[in-house]
Amino acid sequence: MPKTTHHPMPFSLSLSRAWARSDSLLCVGLDPDPGKMPAHLAHAPDAIYQFCTAIADATADLVCAFKPQIAYFAAQRAEDQLEALIEHIHTAHPHVPVILDVKRGDIGSTAEQYAREAFERYKADAVTVNPYMGFDSIEPWLAHADRGVFLLCRTSNPGGADLQMLDVGGEKLYERVARLAAGPWNGGGELGLVVGATVPDELARVRALAPGLPLLVPGIGAQGGDVQATVAAGRAANGLGMVINSSRAILYAGRGEDFAQAARQAASEARDTINRFRNA
Repeated sequence: MPKTTHHPMPFSLSLSRAWARSDSLLCVGLDPDPGKMPAHLAHAPDAIYQFCTAIADATADLVCAFKPQIAYFAAQRAEDQLEALIEHIHTAHPHVPVILDVKRGDIGSTAEQYAREAFERYKADAVTVNPYMGFDSIEPWLAHADRGVFLLCRTSNPGGADLQMLDVGGEKLYERVARLAAGPWNGGGELGLVVGATVPDELARVRALAPGLPLLVPGIGAQGGDVQATVAAGRAANGLGMVINSSRAILYAGRGEDFAQAARQAASEARDTINRFRNA
């Protein structure tokens, strides 16, 4: 398919416009698992691309972002389908930014290569990055001006507390990450933080430490994060500021040939639930 040149506006601006345009804080995570995909796609050579583009086309007006998770594509030797998927979203739904969930963390020239992969090969508008190796592991990503970088901060998995809750000089490690991201690390203004929906108390703390940063919040839907508590804890002063991700609950809402319509229904319900609490 033809390659278009994608010249993104600053991610922060494209996200703000997407929030306004769709009246939505919902992000649909694109995690294609062949074992869960509809049977009629099973033997298509580009099944992953067909599945994900159908979901994207069915939900684009309901979301503020799409978040493909790179491992689901790489494990199936489907990186070319990931490239084509992001190309499709940029062409068909240019108002919806794409956050490529890569969770990379490395230093120097290696981080530069990872950043080129995400931003030049896949043309992602934003990425997820592990800040555990410190600022020089984040710098190569920030060299791509206008692209968004979400740093893992307080994650929704049970083991997240093993390190993130450790006391470091009078604050928790996740609080240090939030403070650095909101302050000295955010020279270009394109940093955000990843905070799970399953930890609303820490989510509220991150929002207090980083009042202006967008928060990518996984964990509603299949992981069981409470939407009301999540929205109350994480919303910015203007009622926005959050990219609330749901993957499995939307992707696999239906298993038949009408899977995209079922996904649309699930996304619509999720968006409306979030908005009910956001506007309360």
